[in-house]
Amino acid sequence: MMPLQAGRWPPLAALADRRLLVVLLIGFCSGFPWVLHGSVLTLWLRSEGLTRTTVGLFGAVGTLYALNWLWSPLVDRVRLPWLTARFGQRRSWLLLCQSLLVLLMWLMSGMDPRESLAGMAAVSLGFAAVSATQDIAIDSYRVLLFRPEEKDSKLPWASALATAGWWAGYAFIGGSLALFLGGETVGLGWAAVYRVLALLTSVVLVLVALLPELEEGPFAPQPPSALTPGPPPSTASFALRDWLGQTLLAPFREFFQRCGLQLGSAILLFLFSFRIGEAMLGRMSLVFYDDLGFSTDQIAFYNKFFGGLSTVLFSLLGAVINLRYGIVRGMLVGGIAMASANLLYALMAVVGPEPWLFLLTLLIDNFCGAFVTVAAVSFISYFTSRTFTGTQFAVMTALSNFGRTTLASYSGALVDSLEGNWALFFVITTVAVIPALCLLLWVGRLLAAGGRS
Repeated sequence: MMPLQAGRWPPLAALADRRLLVVLLIGFCSGFPWVLHGSVLTLWLRSEGLTRTTVGLFGAVGTLYALNWLWSPLVDRVRLPWLTARFGQRRSWLLLCQSLLVLLMWLMSGMDPRESLAGMAAVSLGFAAVSATQDIAIDSYRVLLFRPEEKDSKLPWASALATAGWWAGYAFIGGSLALFLGGETVGLGWAAVYRVLALLTSVVLVLVALLPELEEGPFAPQPPSALTPGPPPSTASFALRDWLGQTLLAPFREFFQRCGLQLGSAILLFLFSFRIGEAMLGRMSLVFYDDLGFSTDQIAFYNKFFGGLSTVLFSLLGAVINLRYGIVRGMLVGGIAMASANLLYALMAVVGPEPWLFLLTLLIDNFCGAFVTVAAVSFISYFTSRTFTGTQFAVMTALSNFGRTTLASYSGALVDSLEGNWALFFVITTVAVIPALCLLLWVGRLLAAGGRS
């Protein structure tokens, strides 16, 4: 079992596993699309004079990340014609999603916010829908890449590399590079930036096509029918009743049977509320930096490059600490530290655009964020069944994303209602994490008592 409680210091030799390089690559694929409807689009819209409220509401497209569990069974069970036979189940979905992302990027590059705001919103919605679908396949692939008995030694490292890959895609390529190309120094223009990102995605698509497929190796997932007692299903296996029972209802039933009603409910409530405060900050951070007086090039270096590099390094450190002291304890300490780090942003709002304070704030915030992210991915992976991997991981991630995307999309309106009082806004984001920490204590107590209730 994975050490939800404290354990020994982990051996670094575990990093020699080549499967972790695969985890790093697919983590990159997961993080990269967020800038397409996030950082790059945010600065493009702000450069055209759109209000904070409008920019914040554009973030509502991220609601689809919270709803992807509705179609996650398709990724688990539906085989894509031709692609599945050639590339396997999950890799075929990855290739389809990345191809659609390239197409959408070319569409976005031909639009103008002053003339096609509705069209840009539609394409942004497409980015989120395709990326949310891709995440289902990525999360399932990563969990199934390792045997159940390897969870103790491999899964926290996999969570760390997944986080590092996500930030490499989000911060280095989609963040610092994209913002540098579209910023004051190069001045390529935001439309052209989307075309460059489309070309880079095409290269990644080729690399994904070379990955090994799970069904061809020793870690093939167990078919859902294996959990259903009695005679085999009828030939009309895709009849509505069978489909609903096997594909939609069975993952939820198995989760609560395995965890118990009380623990299962506590886990889901915790995941829903844990990162709301962080998400409110994240959605409006670029607007805050812009309002504070930092240039686009400064944001690209400080927030994206420096912030991304520190997060990648801290992700590995987070894996070591969580393996040593336990995931629940690590998430509790990390959650308190993450919320407290938001107070440094409040200090920035008072002091002004001081680069040294910006770097210090990012250093502390990224350490806390990476620490918590590694623990959260490991936490969700621990409670995910190998039979309904894609669906259960999507449900738990979706609950977390609902707080991070849907509720956080109103953060711009909150800042406007506070008349631009950024210091008070960051204090509110700090307080917002308290209910989740109380829920985490409840989860820890239930686990210590045996879990089931």
